Amino acid sequence: MYTPAHFEAGPGAISDLLARPAAANLVTMTSQGLLATLLPFVFDPSVGDHGALHTHLARNNAQWSEPAIGEALVIVQGADAYISPSWYASKAEHGRVVPTWNYTTAHVYGELVIHDDPAWLAGQVRRLTGVNEAGFDHPWSVADAPERYIAGQLRAIIGVELVITRIEAKAKLSQNRPDADIDGVVAGLAARGQAESAADVERARQP
Repeated sequence: MYTPAHFEAGPGAISDLLARPAAANLVTMTSQGLLATLLPFVFDPSVGDHGALHTHLARNNAQWSEPAIGEALVIVQGADAYISPSWYASKAEHGRVVPTWNYTTAHVYGELVIHDDPAWLAGQVRRLTGVNEAGFDHPWSVADAPERYIAGQLRAIIGVELVITRIEAKAKLSQNRPDADIDGVVAGLAARGQAESAADVERARQP
């Protein structure tokens, strides 16, 4: 990933990105070529040296049964947004501004491990559900559904674990702009209802 030094994401930003409830693209090179699937995941920092991403695939999805050649890749994307030059204070000063796009992303590489164990799968589904239901007034739990029904659903999926070997991460969040321009970006994003992107820009502001 092309990452200028001023856009390198630090360990804290990477941990925050991986901990957010989200889906990401799992990409593997196989004997059949590149395969990719968008999957919700849960980050477990306790596995190995760099943590692991836990998810699951439909059992009918050939990606899990086609052995990965080399490392597998998960592309994790945070909030992203168009940045208008009209938000920059420097537009009025000299006009030498152009539009850009802000985003946070991580390319997470690792060894793919397949789990065909009902207990592992059940735990992964409960953790995934818990992370994504946490913000609801009345969170749904796997235990709310009939046990026999859940058992049938689990038989239709296969567990996937990416044991992380390395991470390349980039946070392009207006850090290269003067403070007055950053103020304008935060205000502009907030006015458009893009609160998550505005908060990311504020957090990335250089001290």
